[in-house]
Amino acid sequence: MGLFSIFKKKKSQDNKALEKANKYKLGMAKTRNGLMNKLKGLFTSYNEVTEDLFDDLTDIFIMADIGVETTLDFIEELKEDERVEDVTTPEELHPIIVDKMFELYLKNEIVDTSLNIKEDDLSVLLFVGVNGVGKTTTIAKIAHRLVEEGKKVLLAAGDTFRAGAIDQLKVWGERLGLNVVCKAEGSDPSSVIFDAIQIAKEEKYDVLLCDTAGRLQNKTNLMAELEKMNRVIKKEIPDGPHETLLVIDATTGQNGLSQAEAFKEITDVTGVVLTKLDGTSKGGIVLAIRDKYNLPIKFVGLGEKMEDLEYFDLEDYIYGLFGDDDE
Repeated sequence: MGLFSIFKKKKSQDNKALEKANKYKLGMAKTRNGLMNKLKGLFTSYNEVTEDLFDDLTDIFIMADIGVETTLDFIEELKEDERVEDVTTPEELHPIIVDKMFELYLKNEIVDTSLNIKEDDLSVLLFVGVNGVGKTTTIAKIAHRLVEEGKKVLLAAGDTFRAGAIDQLKVWGERLGLNVVCKAEGSDPSSVIFDAIQIAKEEKYDVLLCDTAGRLQNKTNLMAELEKMNRVIKKEIPDGPHETLLVIDATTGQNGLSQAEAFKEITDVTGVVLTKLDGTSKGGIVLAIRDKYNLPIKFVGLGEKMEDLEYFDLEDYIYGLFGDDDE
């Protein structure tokens, strides 16, 4: 879908859809302003499409945290696009770039960004990620959204390595009016998950959200811990866990990519929650994660409020990335 058809579609949407699109636009202002200003400056500094222009375009996308490898592949595909042969001015590259970004994310397949929630049975969601990325807060925000969608939600404090993580989840549980299954610091995290599953089954919960430890500096121990959790879940619920969501702080940039690589090695990550997208000028990390690790983005954080964690929408993301602020 072309750049201008996206903008036209956004303007014609109903109020709720337009509100969500504008939330992306507002939340991605830092990335958009940096990227668009650089693109406009680039396009006006060249009279024709040259190899030097593509070199400068490469630098701009790398600075937006799309990643070196992803950017180099993207620029090569852009050069080879048959539409580029008919381009007479640099500005004409703009809609082609947007189209190619759609292709980069979609990879010629349907990307399911919804959560794998079962209709008439218990769904178990594991959350993984290093300490400090906003994992516990993310669990609370997703719990809030699921409750708003009519689900009965239970929380499990599976990060028994840090007392602070247990206490934080308990505080969120109190704020949201949700029960939290927890044990003392240092307890076996798998036993917390086991108890939570039993309670969830007995009390007919729809969704169980499980926190996990984030001490990535000892990957061997973390791998063993996550493997044991998965065995416990599968023994009680053969098709679980239904999601393993990796939480990444968008403001960490390329370090976030390293985290994605590390966790993908030690557990079966099914999707990514990208927090603090509104706090970075390098929102291109969305494309880098998808391209390099073939992981779908499930949620993005566009603000501090409970409602500001949004289901990922590719069109809204591109709109937030390239939309003019006067539209």
